[in-house]
Amino acid sequence: MKTDNYDRVFGYSFASIHKLYGEKVERKGQPREAVDEVIRWLTGYDQEELDAAISDGRSLKEFFDQAPALNPSRALIKGVICGVRVEDIEDQTMQLIRYMDKLVDEVAKGKAMAKILRA
Repeated sequence: MKTDNYDRVFGYSFASIHKLYGEKVERKGQPREAVDEVIRWLTGYDQEELDAAISDGRSLKEFFDQAPALNPSRALIKGVICGVRVEDIEDQTMQLIRYMDKLVDEVAKGKAMAKILRA
């Protein structure tokens, strides 16, 4: 993805992306709650804060800018999303979005939660 497309992606509402993630994991036979678990792990939001982020209409950029405590183990997330290696993404917000994508993909594939959370 080119840098000029970042603003468009950053402007997506977190609520709409969260809904799509939930639908994706359910289609693959995984529990919707697992999406919240991996997002809480990545961002440091508790469930109440996460629910507020879903209901208040904040953008993906605002969601990550306001994250209480980004998990230091997020650097252990490796792999390819949309043809791009997540560890090579230079823009921090885009990298966080792609980390979240990667975690949700792993949930959808039924990977063990301990492995997803790099425990």
